[in-house]
Amino acid sequence: MANCYSCGFEFPQPMSVYRSTLCPSCGKDVKVCLNCKFYEPGAHWDCRETIGEMVADKERANFCEFFVLDPKTRAGRGNDAEKKARSKFDDLFGNG
Repeated sequence: MANCYSCGFEFPQPMSVYRSTLCPSCGKDVKVCLNCKFYEPGAHWDCRETIGEMVADKERANFCEFFVLDPKTRAGRGNDAEKKARSKFDDLFGNG
């Protein structure tokens, strides 16, 4: 089962996800980094795949060809989690 990173809505499985797919509960984009199984804060460009360019806004739909809906996504993975990870990274390397 996969859930919306924003509201926790449980997506039906199997589910085809397109760039224009929206969460039926909160209306947020579904094909976003925060819903992807390859999303990992702290990895190169926050992705475990070798993507060609950085996706700046992890909460907006994108054209990434590696996207796979993460069955472990839970609500609350959005801004707060990303800010915490970015803050830890900045503290580690003195970018803050």
